[in-house]
Amino acid sequence: MSSLDVQDFIQQNRAVAEQVENYRGYWESDKHWEPRREFILRNLNDFEDSQLDHLLSLSMVWANNVFLGCRYSTELLEKVKEMAEGIVVEDAPVFKTRDEIVKKQQGR
Repeated sequence: MSSLDVQDFIQQNRAVAEQVENYRGYWESDKHWEPRREFILRNLNDFEDSQLDHLLSLSMVWANNVFLGCRYSTELLEKVKEMAEGIVVEDAPVFKTRDEIVKKQQGR
């Protein structure tokens, strides 16, 4: 589902779109919310209503990894990256680990 597909889906499914808008955190900028909303919409049909909290948690894991550089288990990151495949995040920050920074400094 591309960004245009997301917009088409929202136009055709107003009730679902309005429900998903309720999951936006007050702290989320448009830059963070729009890709997370796309993540939720892309994967919504793969989760039953009783599993919605799980989907929302996975969307936060993905967003936290992309935008804040939070680290999680390899298995969890592989899962959310697979679920987010094709989502384009403009101007995503690039994070370096402490080890990468130290290694670069030692190479001077």
